[in-house]
Amino acid sequence: MTPIAGILLSLGLFLFSVAQTNAKVCTLQPLGAGLDDTDQVEAAISECGQYGQVIFGAGDYNITRKMTWNLVSSQVDLYGYLSFIPDYQYWLNYNSTYRVVFIQDQASWFVVTGNDFIIDAHGQGGIKGNGQPWWSYYATGAQPRLDGDGRPIAFTLSHVQRGVVNNFHIDSPPFWCNTVADSVDVVYDGMVCNATNTDTTYAGQNIVPNTDGIDTYRSDSVSLLNWDVTCGDDCLAIKGNTTNLYVQNVICRGGNGIAFGSLGQYVDLPDNVENVVMENLQLLRLPTNIQPNMGSGVYFKSWTATVNGTPPTGGGGGTGYVKDVVARNVYVDRVNVPMHLYQTNGGYANDTPSYFQFSNLSFYNWTGTSLANKLADIECSPNAPCPNMVFGDFDVTPPAGTTPSYVCVNVVSETGLPGPCNATGRA
Repeated sequence: MTPIAGILLSLGLFLFSVAQTNAKVCTLQPLGAGLDDTDQVEAAISECGQYGQVIFGAGDYNITRKMTWNLVSSQVDLYGYLSFIPDYQYWLNYNSTYRVVFIQDQASWFVVTGNDFIIDAHGQGGIKGNGQPWWSYYATGAQPRLDGDGRPIAFTLSHVQRGVVNNFHIDSPPFWCNTVADSVDVVYDGMVCNATNTDTTYAGQNIVPNTDGIDTYRSDSVSLLNWDVTCGDDCLAIKGNTTNLYVQNVICRGGNGIAFGSLGQYVDLPDNVENVVMENLQLLRLPTNIQPNMGSGVYFKSWTATVNGTPPTGGGGGTGYVKDVVARNVYVDRVNVPMHLYQTNGGYANDTPSYFQFSNLSFYNWTGTSLANKLADIECSPNAPCPNMVFGDFDVTPPAGTTPSYVCVNVVSETGLPGPCNATGRA
């Protein structure tokens, strides 16, 4: 039995036992346009979110303040949307959000914690982040876009054990769509994230940066199944101390691709990423009037060994490793660089090269197209050369009339690329 099947089976058996003991059931309907649903939502979760069931009817539930659900041995059926008020000045007040995600001091307005629960939105509900006012406001330059600037993550799982999120939609997140932090045994099956600018003033510009599909952090045994992400940044961002991650059937529309990192930002906190399997990935370029970015297919990045400033915007000098990663059955559509690894994030030319170690990275059955002839660019640090870069059936097509190019800098061993991997280039 796979770990995913084990989690789902144990939760299913538990919820069946709950049903047999006449567990509490709370049913809600939205109060209506202009009315505040936060009180009734919190009351229902308090009453039935532990050893019970909460059923949200269809419609929009207006949420006007930060909210935590502590779910224990329960099920939430979300047929409607939690709609967070689009008052960015209110949410940017430090006290209006939580800081449960340590990395880069990120803000959250909705946090789910607990154990042994299922949240099922049935493909009909989820979260409305009402992000367009945020995006347009930041696009004016009124406030710089920086990590830790207070824009809230739409949906945060924190300190969860054995949780399942099914068939969930998140529309217009102001910042990251999802994060899972400090958690173990979590399955997301069926997630749609859509960060699409509709302000014609900024058509053709990427005014939705930092709208990552998900950032994983300090979490073990997480599965991301059947995702569809439209964003202006990382489709998936795999951050420090993510272990035993399984990713299957993911469509990335626009953005920067699937990222490992950034890593090594905190000088006193090692980042270790291990045992990641990703399969059946599509990375698709959108029309440029909708989203001009389509960066990489899969890419890896670490900071240099020199500390430049302090997090959340500065840092470096951190140690750790990424090892035992497999990315197979990958289709890329006109990406800038299909596969990329660099270790100079946030750094300068005279910095001490990174000591962060990448090893045992495998890439099988890649197809599609690149906008440049550089199809794989692996630029490792001289202080941590990369062993065991493995390719098989790597068949991405460069622009017509160009010769495929592959770059290996400080690579101990590479096998399987269809052409020579030359020690030239600069990340």
